[in-house]
Amino acid sequence: MQSRLATGRRAPEQRTAPTPPTRPNPPQIILGIDPSLRGTGYGVIRTARPGPEALALGVIRCPAAWQRSRCLARIAAVLREVIAQHQPGACAIEGLFFAQNLQTALLMGEARGASLLAAAEGGLEIYEIAPRKVKQAIVGYGAAGKPAVAKMVQRLLHLTELPAPDAADALALALTLAQEHGRFSLNPLRRV
Repeated sequence: MQSRLATGRRAPEQRTAPTPPTRPNPPQIILGIDPSLRGTGYGVIRTARPGPEALALGVIRCPAAWQRSRCLARIAAVLREVIAQHQPGACAIEGLFFAQNLQTALLMGEARGASLLAAAEGGLEIYEIAPRKVKQAIVGYGAAGKPAVAKMVQRLLHLTELPAPDAADALALALTLAQEHGRFSLNPLRRV
């Protein structure tokens, strides 16, 4: 106050710059699931610099002779093991599609339910991503075929061998979620 009276000027106020809003930290380990009753694909990636790396991938196969209940129990059990081993923070699962065959849609829904159960029990943040969005993010074309997706996944993750189609789709889901968490999106992913 004395300096103000002596000089006739106010002392400059100490202002701190406002802190920008922080984005929640994206998950470091992501599980991707491509559900199917006879061949559920899964893939686990770690988001790291300079690029993501694959930690695990595979297909949960169930013989045609098995009853549906046995297949569903196997899908949930294997996914629980994968979650316990790798401790992912988030899960990306393929969104629903419009099937012309009602029986196929019901079987897919059952496998999806077993997968969602395992992910929810593991405490993962679960995101649903439409198949076209995954293909657009990975290949650059929303109607790309499975071979194109598998080849791009192989390149992005520096895999020595081409992954099985179902495992490649699961890894593509995980990569898409990592990409969406890393940037601003006008169409946020749907959380399940």
